[in-house]
Amino acid sequence: MVVGELTQETEVLVIGAGPGGYAAAFRAADLGLEVTMVDTGARPGGVCLFRGCIPSKTFLYLAELIHDAARAASMGVEFGAPRIDLAGLRAWKGKVLDTLADGLVKLSNRRGVQLLQGRAAFEGSDTIRLHEAEVSRIKFRHAIVATGSHPTPFPGMPFKQGGRVMSSTGALALTDIPESLLVLGGGYVGLELGTVYAGLGSRVSLVEVEDRLLPGVDQDLVKPLHQRLQATFAGLHLNTKVSALKENANNVEVTLEGDVETPQRTFDRVLVAIGRKPNTRDLGLEHTQVKLDEGGFVVVDRQQRTADERILAVGDVAGGMLLAHKAMREGKVAAEVIAGEPSAFDVRAMPSVVYTDPQIAWCGLTEEQARQTNRPVDVQRFPWKISGRALTMGTPEGLTKIIVDPQTQRILGVGITGRDTEGLIAEGVLAIEMGALAEDVALSIHPHPTLSETEGEAAEIFLGSATHMISQRRTA
Repeated sequence: MVVGELTQETEVLVIGAGPGGYAAAFRAADLGLEVTMVDTGARPGGVCLFRGCIPSKTFLYLAELIHDAARAASMGVEFGAPRIDLAGLRAWKGKVLDTLADGLVKLSNRRGVQLLQGRAAFEGSDTIRLHEAEVSRIKFRHAIVATGSHPTPFPGMPFKQGGRVMSSTGALALTDIPESLLVLGGGYVGLELGTVYAGLGSRVSLVEVEDRLLPGVDQDLVKPLHQRLQATFAGLHLNTKVSALKENANNVEVTLEGDVETPQRTFDRVLVAIGRKPNTRDLGLEHTQVKLDEGGFVVVDRQQRTADERILAVGDVAGGMLLAHKAMREGKVAAEVIAGEPSAFDVRAMPSVVYTDPQIAWCGLTEEQARQTNRPVDVQRFPWKISGRALTMGTPEGLTKIIVDPQTQRILGVGITGRDTEGLIAEGVLAIEMGALAEDVALSIHPHPTLSETEGEAAEIFLGSATHMISQRRTA
């Protein structure tokens, strides 16, 4: 140890202040533990708040407004062509982010959580060195690794600030509205950001190496979105990959292979959305007993414990579904385990939402998973074209489906596509977690006219009692 270096001690050290990290820190503090939270950023929030979830949804909402204003003409209300003020959009995003970040700082202070800015690296199983900070070392009783993940770059072309080949972070900076944009990847990040730029006026083309958008999601849920994007995107190319990128001063030259007529194309900008990698590099984990899997993710058990008894890990860095709400639950579990509570990550229905227009949301077992495991299921669908509320909103392309165990009638999965599914899916999550039967949802009165009725009527189909669909009555 160098003489004069400042070393401090803490019961719980949280490395990373994203949703998983601050959820862990806050829960640990609420349980009476002394907590220090370290992050490279000046305020809590992490990628989700500053460069991911929140800014993307801010811009998606604005894109949705633009789309709705244009669609209103068919309903008898006409607006003029939108005038895009980029500085105003960025200012609005900044206001939202500052409000949330400042709120997290206040919550940290009120809970007595110490916030330190710096880059942490393990020196051992009970000590970290903190770079670029006033405190040089921190000794801890337990540490929670919540360092998150980062976008995967195109092979051989690392992202550079201000470059024309962008990560999601670069795209959300919204420095301009390119006349043409190529999106690499048909997952939720590519689809959401492609939707934003298309709404703002870019000619968006998307390429996906698989034969479908959102691989792994039931295709009846994806179909309405696919049809919408075929109309709003300049090009939608499946079974296609980018074999080469060349970034120039004014454009990006792209070589495509697959289902395209013109292999050589030029775009103003390219968004690479082909996945994310865990932030474990330069973390000093080799000085601990922590183990990594083949993808570089930290290996944890159901209590978020690593192979090192003093260290736990949560969120993206621990693998699985890279979702902020999953990270938050894991963070609380980790804190409770450290405090000696009987806690574990035991989730039956992890909700997922794609915030496009239409939105797609699902939880629990999917049809595709059931087929892959040869599990017998009973599936019923309620089309939104017969939903009164969907028709009043001009969104009849939606669909609600419920997946049920044919023997017990327990709800195993729920999938919804359409407007505002982000809120609707919560009923499905609760039903699955509570072990509800289709009858429980069917007999719960849903207000009319609402989109939530589609969940009630989908459940009623199992009972043969659907009002707006003719179904054969089922017998016990």
